[in-house]
Amino acid sequence: MAVAKRLSEFGTTIFAEMSRLALEHGAVNLSQGFPDFEGPEHVKQAAIDAIRAGTPAHSQYAPLPGVPAFIEQIARRFDEATGLSTDPASQVTVTSGCTEAIAASLLGLVNPGEEVILFEPYYDSYRASCAMAGATPRFVTLRAPDFRIDPDELRKAVSSKTRAILVNTPHNPTGRVFSKEELQAVADVAIEHDLIVLTDEVYEELAYDAPHLRLASFPGMAERTVTMSSLGKTFSFTGWKIGWTIAPPDLTRGVRAAHQFLTFVVSTPMQHAGAVALQTDRSYYDQLRADFVRRRDMLCDALADLGFTFRVPEGGYFVLADHSAVTRRLGIADDIALCKHLIEEVGVAAIPPSFFYEHKDEGRPLVRFAFCKTDQTMAEAVKRLRVMAPAATG
Repeated sequence: MAVAKRLSEFGTTIFAEMSRLALEHGAVNLSQGFPDFEGPEHVKQAAIDAIRAGTPAHSQYAPLPGVPAFIEQIARRFDEATGLSTDPASQVTVTSGCTEAIAASLLGLVNPGEEVILFEPYYDSYRASCAMAGATPRFVTLRAPDFRIDPDELRKAVSSKTRAILVNTPHNPTGRVFSKEELQAVADVAIEHDLIVLTDEVYEELAYDAPHLRLASFPGMAERTVTMSSLGKTFSFTGWKIGWTIAPPDLTRGVRAAHQFLTFVVSTPMQHAGAVALQTDRSYYDQLRADFVRRRDMLCDALADLGFTFRVPEGGYFVLADHSAVTRRLGIADDIALCKHLIEEVGVAAIPPSFFYEHKDEGRPLVRFAFCKTDQTMAEAVKRLRVMAPAATG
């Protein structure tokens, strides 16, 4: 049976495909953005305790917005960061990861035929979620090497049909943490044209060299912003699929209208564990950032030695590197061919970023490596990558 037209162009995600090839060839997997280490023990224990509690409040359907203790912690943490005052009952919705938060927000707030502005390169679910909502994506390109938001290009992308702008900061895959000036440009356009802004902030605690700023805290933005995040990246439990949205009540009603028919609710015991996770001492986040900076720098040093060029990522899980000098020496055509070579000949899996662009040529000179791995995994990946040096320089 044929796939519905709205999704027929997407197929299997590039993440699943690269992970499959990595497994097939025994490659170190620096492609898909999931840690290969465990999250905090006290959070795992909280999930076990919730499962064993033996009460309906821990094992049956949660309220549609989420487990009260969890949404209260989401609101508290958000308010501490923004200075806002969030009502958990009317403004917070727990979703099946941030991926569902994105889909529910677009399905619940954007009408078929309306336009959504996406910054490319983009996380691949953005375009698919637009397709499911019947929305038309419009693209603003973040251009190498700086990957900055161009306010003029953003303004040119707005039309009479524009409904929303989707912003991801810290940004996957470029590693940018957008500056106050860049986010203010987004806010100015949104306010001028009465647009909704959806902010994907799953890497909110993984900003290394620049502060993470939340658009909802900008003047005039709290009433038009849906902030989306999750536990997975911050606590290294990507498989738990616990995310959320924070939005004013009128926008939350739209999100929930879609959420109730997508998943209705998500895992009750994991939400109880989430409430514990969000009370974790701030020293945990400091150590997590320090660990990721060390692994980032290990990878960046190796890539620089091999001839890759890149902007050192300010946040997130990834290095987006220009491979042009390397592939010229190796006689390799583009990002897809390079990733195949890396898996089959070098034993390291990466992602070809052209899949994250509407304008494919922008992504073909680039390759994305993940550094959300243990020191041992990163050391093995670097060891394998360094084998390329003689062939690349000989």
